Amino acid sequence: QVQLVESGGGLVQAAGSLRLSCAASGRTFSSDDMAWFRQAPGNEREFVACITWSGRTYYADSVKGRFTISRENAKNTLYLQMNNLKPEDTAIYYCAAQPQGSIYHPLYGYWGQGTQVTVST
Repeated sequence: QVQLVESGGGLVQAAGSLRLSCAASGRTFSSDDMAWFRQAPGNEREFVACITWSGRTYYADSVKGRFTISRENAKNTLYLQMNNLKPEDTAIYYCAAQPQGSIYHPLYGYWGQGTQVTVST
């Protein structure tokens, strides 16, 4: 059974940092693009960052310069380093693998269950 399991979320003050992890099991994703999305209450799921199988990275404008996506294929794990967090970053963060079309759209073959990130003022 293929699983993506996120961890590392929590409550942090504005300007603080968190590092999210997404551990994959059941298959290897070293040949797949992987991404982070987030969803705040009442909002649609939105693109945060993507890293391709070759290591190219893409970011939403709202997180560019503050967030860094990376992957460690030997551990089948995806990361999101989040610095200088803002209250508007508060959301459930989901990892995803194997986009079915554009990397920016939430149409991926595999999803994690999500981890809550809350940024207080």
